[in-house]
Amino acid sequence: MLIGLSAAVFVLFNGRIAGISGILGGLLEWPKGDVAWRVAFLAGLIGAPLIYGAVLTLPEVRIDADIPTLIVAGLLVGVGTRYGSGCTSGHGVCGLSRMSPRSLVATVAFMLAGFATVFVVRHVIA
Repeated sequence: MLIGLSAAVFVLFNGRIAGISGILGGLLEWPKGDVAWRVAFLAGLIGAPLIYGAVLTLPEVRIDADIPTLIVAGLLVGVGTRYGSGCTSGHGVCGLSRMSPRSLVATVAFMLAGFATVFVVRHVIA
C-alpha cells in the first residue's frame, strides 16, 4: 500500500512516473537533465532502508547464490528493463494504475519469466 501511495504522491506533486529504471537511466544519458530530483529520489531509495536498518534490528538475510551468479542476474534484469521499456515499478505499479495496455503486457511477461526462472533454478538445474 505504501508503494502505491508513494507512487501516487510522486506523480501528483512532480507529474512524473516513479519508474526506477527511467529515473536512473536519465542520470546515465547525455545530455543530463533534471539531475537534482533524480539524485534526491535515488538517495532516498538507498538511504531510507539504511537508516531503517540502523534504527531497528532487521532479520538476517541469507543469499545462497555466488557473486558471479548475482552479477549475471543483475545484468539480465538491466537488459530486460531496457528491452521492456521500463521496470517493475514503472510498469507494475505506475503503468497498471494508469491502465496502460503496454504495462499490462510487460507485467504479465516479467511475471511469467520470473515464474519460469524459479521453476528452472529449483527443479531443473538444482
